[in-house]
Amino acid sequence: MRSRALHPGAWWAWALALAVAASRTTNPLLLGLIIAIAGFVVANRRSDAPWALAFRLYVYVGALIVASRVLFRILIGGEDGGHVLFTLPRIPLIAGLSLFGPASAEELLGGFYDGLRLATMVVCVGAANALANPKRLLKAVPGALYEVGTAVTVALTVAPQLVESVQRVRRARRLRAGRTRGLRAVKGIVVPVLEDAMDRSLRLAAAMDSRGYGRRADLSFRLRVLIASCVLFGLVGVCVGVYGVLDGTSPSWLGVPLLAGGLVVAVAGFVLGGRRVRRTAYRPDPWRWPETLVVAAGAGACALLFVTARVDPGRLFPSLSPLRWPEVSPVHALSLLVAVLPAFVAPPPPSLEVVR
Repeated sequence: MRSRALHPGAWWAWALALAVAASRTTNPLLLGLIIAIAGFVVANRRSDAPWALAFRLYVYVGALIVASRVLFRILIGGEDGGHVLFTLPRIPLIAGLSLFGPASAEELLGGFYDGLRLATMVVCVGAANALANPKRLLKAVPGALYEVGTAVTVALTVAPQLVESVQRVRRARRLRAGRTRGLRAVKGIVVPVLEDAMDRSLRLAAAMDSRGYGRRADLSFRLRVLIASCVLFGLVGVCVGVYGVLDGTSPSWLGVPLLAGGLVVAVAGFVLGGRRVRRTAYRPDPWRWPETLVVAAGAGACALLFVTARVDPGRLFPSLSPLRWPEVSPVHALSLLVAVLPAFVAPPPPSLEVVR
Protein backbone atom coordinates (compact mmCIF):
# COMPACT_ATOMS: atom_id res chain seq x y z
CA MET A 1 0.00 0.00 0.00
CA ARG A 2 1.44 3.37 -1.03
CA SER A 3 1.92 5.88 1.74
CA ARG A 4 -0.07 9.10 1.78
CA ALA A 5 -1.77 11.32 4.29
CA LEU A 6 -5.37 10.30 4.90
CA HIS A 7 -8.10 12.93 4.70
CA PRO A 8 -8.40 14.54 8.17
CA GLY A 9 -12.19 14.37 8.04
CA ALA A 10 -12.03 10.58 7.91
CA TRP A 11 -9.98 10.37 11.10
CA TRP A 12 -12.30 12.76 12.92
CA ALA A 13 -15.40 10.87 11.81
CA TRP A 14 -13.83 7.59 13.01
CA ALA A 15 -12.81 9.06 16.37
CA LEU A 16 -16.15 10.77 17.01
CA ALA A 17 -17.97 7.52 16.26
CA LEU A 18 -15.80 5.79 18.87
CA ALA A 19 -16.57 8.59 21.34
CA VAL A 20 -20.30 8.14 20.75
CA ALA A 21 -19.90 4.40 21.34
CA ALA A 22 -18.07 5.15 24.60
CA SER A 23 -20.94 7.37 25.75
CA ARG A 24 -23.33 4.40 25.56
CA THR A 25 -21.65 2.30 28.26
CA THR A 26 -20.02 2.52 31.68
CA ASN A 27 -18.52 -0.95 31.55
CA PRO A 28 -14.80 -0.43 32.34
CA LEU A 29 -13.80 -3.46 30.28
CA LEU A 30 -15.51 -2.12 27.15
CA LEU A 31 -14.15 1.37 27.78
CA GLY A 32 -10.68 -0.07 28.20
CA LEU A 33 -11.15 -1.90 24.90
CA ILE A 34 -12.04 1.39 23.17
CA ILE A 35 -8.93 3.05 24.63
CA ALA A 36 -6.81 0.11 23.47
CA ILE A 37 -8.28 0.33 19.95
CA ALA A 38 -7.60 4.06 19.76
CA GLY A 39 -4.05 3.60 21.03
CA PHE A 40 -3.35 0.73 18.63
CA VAL A 41 -4.55 2.70 15.60
CA VAL A 42 -2.56 5.76 16.67
CA ALA A 43 0.59 3.68 17.21
CA ASN A 44 0.31 2.17 13.72
CA ARG A 45 -0.87 5.16 11.68
CA ARG A 46 0.47 8.32 13.24
CA SER A 47 3.32 10.26 11.69
CA ASP A 48 6.26 12.04 13.29
CA ALA A 49 4.58 15.44 12.96
CA PRO A 50 4.28 17.69 16.05
CA TRP A 51 0.55 17.13 16.47
CA ALA A 52 1.10 13.36 16.58
CA LEU A 53 2.91 13.73 19.90
CA ALA A 54 -0.17 14.98 21.76
CA PHE A 55 -1.87 11.61 22.23
CA ARG A 56 0.07 10.89 25.42
CA LEU A 57 -1.05 14.24 26.82
CA TYR A 58 -4.70 13.34 26.27
CA VAL A 59 -4.12 10.03 28.06
CA TYR A 60 -2.73 11.95 31.04
CA VAL A 61 -5.75 14.26 30.97
CA GLY A 62 -8.04 11.22 30.95
CA ALA A 63 -6.26 9.74 33.97
CA LEU A 64 -6.63 13.08 35.75
CA ILE A 65 -10.36 13.08 34.98
CA VAL A 66 -10.80 9.62 36.50
CA ALA A 67 -8.83 10.55 39.62
CA SER A 68 -10.76 13.80 40.07
CA ARG A 69 -14.13 12.04 39.77
CA VAL A 70 -13.18 9.51 42.43
CA LEU A 71 -11.83 12.22 44.74
CA PHE A 72 -15.00 14.23 44.17
CA ARG A 73 -17.12 11.29 45.33
CA ILE A 74 -14.96 11.02 48.46
CA LEU A 75 -15.24 14.76 49.07
CA ILE A 76 -19.00 15.18 48.83
CA GLY A 77 -20.16 11.56 49.08
CA GLY A 78 -20.33 10.56 52.67
CA GLU A 79 -23.67 8.71 52.48
CA ASP A 80 -24.29 5.84 54.83
CA GLY A 81 -25.09 2.44 53.39
CA GLY A 82 -23.41 0.04 51.05
CA HIS A 83 -20.02 -1.50 51.58
CA VAL A 84 -18.14 1.15 53.55
CA LEU A 85 -14.41 1.04 52.82
CA PHE A 86 -13.24 3.80 55.14
CA THR A 87 -14.67 6.70 57.11
CA LEU A 88 -13.34 10.24 57.19
CA PRO A 89 -14.27 12.93 59.72
CA ARG A 90 -17.47 14.61 58.59
CA ILE A 91 -17.34 18.40 58.13
CA PRO A 92 -20.84 19.94 58.29
CA LEU A 93 -21.67 22.83 55.99
CA ILE A 94 -24.73 25.01 55.47
CA ALA A 95 -28.14 23.73 54.29
CA GLY A 96 -27.51 20.21 55.50
CA LEU A 97 -24.48 19.70 53.27
CA SER A 98 -21.32 18.10 54.55
CA LEU A 99 -17.90 17.03 53.39
CA PHE A 100 -16.24 13.65 53.74
CA GLY A 101 -17.83 10.98 55.92
CA PRO A 102 -18.12 7.26 55.09
CA ALA A 103 -16.92 6.27 51.62
CA SER A 104 -18.56 3.18 50.18
CA ALA A 105 -17.42 0.95 47.35
CA GLU A 106 -20.59 1.76 45.39
CA GLU A 107 -19.85 5.49 45.43
CA LEU A 108 -16.21 5.12 44.46
CA LEU A 109 -17.00 2.69 41.66
CA GLY A 110 -19.76 4.99 40.39
CA GLY A 111 -17.29 7.87 40.21
CA PHE A 112 -14.71 5.63 38.55
CA TYR A 113 -17.18 4.43 35.91
CA ASP A 114 -18.37 7.96 35.08
CA GLY A 115 -14.85 9.34 34.99
CA LEU A 116 -13.59 6.51 32.81
CA ARG A 117 -16.38 7.07 30.30
CA LEU A 118 -15.52 10.77 30.02
CA ALA A 119 -11.79 9.95 29.88
CA THR A 120 -12.39 7.50 27.04
CA MET A 121 -14.16 10.18 25.03
CA VAL A 122 -11.24 12.54 25.65
CA VAL A 123 -8.79 9.86 24.48
CA CYS A 124 -10.83 9.40 21.28
CA VAL A 125 -10.56 13.13 20.58
CA GLY A 126 -6.83 12.87 21.29
CA ALA A 127 -6.54 10.06 18.76
CA ALA A 128 -8.15 12.22 16.07
CA ASN A 129 -5.88 15.11 17.01
CA ALA A 130 -2.82 12.86 16.72
CA LEU A 131 -3.81 11.36 13.37
CA ALA A 132 -5.33 14.30 11.49
CA ASN A 133 -3.36 17.24 10.20
CA PRO A 134 -5.07 20.34 11.69
CA LYS A 135 -3.92 22.60 8.85
CA ARG A 136 -5.38 20.28 6.23
CA LEU A 137 -8.53 20.07 8.35
CA LEU A 138 -8.88 23.84 8.14
CA LYS A 139 -8.66 23.60 4.35
CA ALA A 140 -11.55 21.13 4.33
CA VAL A 141 -13.86 23.33 6.43
CA PRO A 142 -16.77 24.81 4.43
CA GLY A 143 -16.38 28.44 3.44
CA ALA A 144 -19.37 29.49 5.54
CA LEU A 145 -17.54 28.39 8.70
CA TYR A 146 -14.10 29.77 8.03
CA GLU A 147 -14.14 31.98 11.18
CA VAL A 148 -15.26 29.11 13.39
CA GLY A 149 -12.95 26.73 11.56
CA THR A 150 -9.98 29.00 12.21
CA ALA A 151 -10.74 29.20 15.93
CA VAL A 152 -11.30 25.45 16.22
CA THR A 153 -8.13 24.63 14.28
CA VAL A 154 -6.04 26.95 16.43
CA ALA A 155 -7.60 25.41 19.56
CA LEU A 156 -6.87 21.88 18.35
CA THR A 157 -3.23 22.75 17.71
CA VAL A 158 -2.67 24.15 21.20
CA ALA A 159 -1.93 20.78 22.82
CA PRO A 160 0.46 19.54 20.07
CA GLN A 161 2.29 22.85 20.02
CA LEU A 162 2.67 22.86 23.79
CA VAL A 163 4.06 19.32 23.71
CA GLU A 164 6.54 20.24 21.00
CA SER A 165 7.54 23.43 22.81
CA VAL A 166 8.09 21.58 26.08
CA GLN A 167 10.28 19.00 24.37
CA ARG A 168 12.29 21.68 22.59
CA VAL A 169 12.82 23.72 25.77
CA ARG A 170 13.77 20.63 27.79
CA ARG A 171 16.24 19.61 25.09
CA ALA A 172 17.82 23.08 25.16
CA ARG A 173 18.07 23.04 28.95
CA ARG A 174 19.65 19.59 28.84
CA LEU A 175 22.29 20.83 26.40
CA ARG A 176 23.05 23.70 28.79
CA ALA A 177 23.29 21.27 31.73
CA GLY A 178 20.19 22.73 33.30
CA ARG A 179 17.56 20.99 35.42
CA THR A 180 14.82 19.20 33.45
CA ARG A 181 12.83 17.81 36.39
CA GLY A 182 11.43 19.10 39.64
CA LEU A 183 9.69 22.30 40.66
CA ARG A 184 12.68 24.48 39.84
CA ALA A 185 12.70 23.16 36.29
CA VAL A 186 9.01 23.99 35.88
CA LYS A 187 9.66 27.68 36.45
CA GLY A 188 12.33 27.67 33.76
CA ILE A 189 10.17 25.77 31.28
CA VAL A 190 6.77 27.45 31.60
CA VAL A 191 7.82 30.95 30.51
CA PRO A 192 9.77 29.87 27.37
CA VAL A 193 6.96 27.49 26.41
CA LEU A 194 4.29 30.20 26.68
CA GLU A 195 6.48 32.67 24.79
CA ASP A 196 7.13 30.14 22.04
CA ALA A 197 3.41 29.29 21.72
CA MET A 198 2.54 33.01 21.49
CA ASP A 199 5.18 33.63 18.81
CA ARG A 200 3.95 30.67 16.74
CA SER A 201 0.36 31.88 17.00
CA LEU A 202 1.35 35.34 15.81
CA ARG A 203 3.30 33.86 12.89
CA LEU A 204 0.31 31.74 11.93
CA ALA A 205 -2.03 34.75 12.03
CA ALA A 206 0.40 36.83 9.96
CA ALA A 207 0.79 34.04 7.39
CA MET A 208 -2.99 33.66 7.04
CA ASP A 209 -3.48 37.42 6.71
CA SER A 210 -0.73 37.75 4.09
CA ARG A 211 -2.37 35.04 1.99
CA GLY A 212 -5.73 36.81 2.05
CA TYR A 213 -7.50 34.12 4.06
CA GLY A 214 -11.10 35.04 4.79
CA ARG A 215 -11.75 37.53 2.01
CA ARG A 216 -15.46 38.20 1.71
CA ALA A 217 -17.61 38.97 -1.26
CA ASP A 218 -20.31 41.65 -1.14
CA LEU A 219 -23.69 40.16 -0.25
CA SER A 220 -27.02 41.78 0.47
CA PHE A 221 -28.28 42.15 4.01
CA ARG A 222 -31.19 39.75 3.44
CA LEU A 223 -28.90 37.04 2.10
CA ARG A 224 -26.57 37.38 5.07
CA VAL A 225 -29.49 37.08 7.49
CA LEU A 226 -30.74 34.03 5.60
CA ILE A 227 -27.32 32.39 5.72
CA ALA A 228 -26.90 33.07 9.45
CA SER A 229 -30.40 31.80 10.21
CA CYS A 230 -29.91 28.58 8.23
CA VAL A 231 -26.57 27.82 9.87
CA LEU A 232 -27.78 28.70 13.38
CA PHE A 233 -31.09 26.83 13.32
CA GLY A 234 -29.56 23.94 11.40
CA LEU A 235 -26.80 23.41 13.98
CA VAL A 236 -29.29 23.74 16.84
CA GLY A 237 -31.44 21.09 15.18
CA VAL A 238 -28.42 18.83 14.78
CA CYS A 239 -27.46 19.22 18.46
CA VAL A 240 -31.00 18.51 19.67
CA GLY A 241 -31.31 15.61 17.23
CA VAL A 242 -28.05 14.05 18.45
CA TYR A 243 -29.31 14.36 22.02
CA GLY A 244 -32.54 12.67 21.01
CA VAL A 245 -30.64 9.82 19.36
CA LEU A 246 -28.38 9.29 22.38
CA ASP A 247 -31.19 9.56 24.93
CA GLY A 248 -33.38 6.49 24.69
CA THR A 249 -36.19 8.08 26.76
CA SER A 250 -36.76 11.05 24.41
CA PRO A 251 -39.71 11.18 21.96
CA SER A 252 -39.20 9.60 18.54
CA TRP A 253 -39.56 12.91 16.67
CA LEU A 254 -36.72 14.39 18.72
CA GLY A 255 -34.13 11.99 17.33
CA VAL A 256 -33.55 11.04 13.70
CA PRO A 257 -36.21 13.35 12.10
CA LEU A 258 -34.90 16.47 13.81
CA LEU A 259 -31.30 15.44 13.14
CA ALA A 260 -32.00 14.95 9.43
CA GLY A 261 -33.89 18.24 9.18
CA GLY A 262 -31.11 20.11 10.95
CA LEU A 263 -28.51 18.63 8.61
CA VAL A 264 -30.50 19.71 5.54
CA VAL A 265 -30.93 23.29 6.80
CA ALA A 266 -27.29 23.53 7.91
CA VAL A 267 -25.98 22.23 4.57
CA ALA A 268 -28.13 24.80 2.76
CA GLY A 269 -26.62 27.52 4.92
CA PHE A 270 -23.11 26.23 4.22
CA VAL A 271 -23.70 26.24 0.47
CA LEU A 272 -25.09 29.79 0.50
CA GLY A 273 -22.43 31.00 2.90
CA GLY A 274 -19.64 29.60 0.79
CA ARG A 275 -20.39 32.21 -1.83
CA ARG A 276 -19.22 35.07 0.40
CA VAL A 277 -15.73 33.63 0.92
CA ARG A 278 -13.39 33.76 -2.05
CA ARG A 279 -10.57 31.29 -1.68
CA THR A 280 -8.66 28.82 -3.79
CA ALA A 281 -7.56 25.32 -2.86
CA TYR A 282 -4.07 24.16 -3.74
CA ARG A 283 -3.94 20.40 -4.16
CA PRO A 284 -7.32 19.55 -2.54
CA ASP A 285 -7.29 16.44 -0.38
CA PRO A 286 -8.75 13.46 -2.25
CA TRP A 287 -11.41 11.23 -0.77
CA ARG A 288 -10.75 7.65 -1.86
CA TRP A 289 -11.71 4.17 -0.72
CA PRO A 290 -9.39 4.12 2.36
CA GLU A 291 -11.19 7.19 3.74
CA THR A 292 -14.53 5.48 3.19
CA LEU A 293 -13.33 2.32 4.92
CA VAL A 294 -12.03 4.28 7.92
CA VAL A 295 -15.32 6.12 8.36
CA ALA A 296 -17.27 2.90 7.84
CA ALA A 297 -15.18 1.15 10.53
CA GLY A 298 -15.93 3.79 13.15
CA ALA A 299 -19.57 4.22 12.20
CA GLY A 300 -20.02 0.44 11.93
CA ALA A 301 -18.62 -0.18 15.41
CA CYS A 302 -20.89 2.51 16.86
CA ALA A 303 -23.96 1.25 15.00
CA LEU A 304 -23.30 -2.38 15.96
CA LEU A 305 -22.99 -1.39 19.61
CA PHE A 306 -26.32 0.43 19.39
CA VAL A 307 -27.96 -2.61 17.81
CA THR A 308 -26.41 -5.17 20.17
CA ALA A 309 -27.35 -3.03 23.17
CA ARG A 310 -30.86 -4.46 22.85
CA VAL A 311 -29.52 -8.01 22.97
CA ASP A 312 -27.72 -7.73 26.32
CA PRO A 313 -28.17 -4.20 27.75
CA GLY A 314 -27.36 -5.22 31.32
CA ARG A 315 -23.67 -5.75 30.63
CA LEU A 316 -23.23 -2.26 29.20
CA PHE A 317 -23.92 -0.75 32.62
CA PRO A 318 -22.46 -2.79 35.50
CA SER A 319 -24.70 -3.06 38.52
CA LEU A 320 -23.77 -1.05 41.61
CA SER A 321 -26.72 -2.12 43.70
CA PRO A 322 -26.24 -4.99 44.24
CA LEU A 323 -22.52 -4.70 43.67
CA ARG A 324 -21.26 -7.03 40.95
CA TRP A 325 -18.14 -7.56 38.88
CA PRO A 326 -18.43 -6.09 35.36
CA GLU A 327 -18.93 -8.65 32.62
CA VAL A 328 -18.31 -8.36 28.90
CA SER A 329 -20.63 -9.77 26.28
CA PRO A 330 -18.75 -11.24 23.28
CA VAL A 331 -21.26 -9.55 21.00
CA HIS A 332 -20.39 -6.10 22.36
CA ALA A 333 -16.65 -6.77 22.20
CA LEU A 334 -16.81 -7.99 18.61
CA SER A 335 -18.86 -4.92 17.67
CA LEU A 336 -16.15 -2.59 18.96
CA LEU A 337 -13.32 -4.56 17.35
CA VAL A 338 -14.58 -3.41 13.95
CA ALA A 339 -13.06 0.00 14.77
CA VAL A 340 -9.53 -1.43 14.68
CA LEU A 341 -9.65 -1.87 10.88
CA PRO A 342 -8.09 1.57 10.13
CA ALA A 343 -4.80 0.25 11.51
CA PHE A 344 -4.69 -2.08 8.48
CA VAL A 345 -6.78 -0.48 5.71
CA ALA A 346 -5.54 3.11 6.07
CA PRO A 347 -2.39 3.96 4.12
CA PRO A 348 0.72 4.52 6.25
CA PRO A 349 1.95 8.09 6.62
CA PRO A 350 4.84 9.06 4.32
CA SER A 351 7.29 9.30 7.21
CA LEU A 352 6.67 5.67 8.24
CA GLU A 353 7.45 4.41 4.74
CA VAL A 354 10.74 6.32 4.73
CA VAL A 355 11.74 4.74 8.04
CA ARG A 356 10.94 1.24 6.77
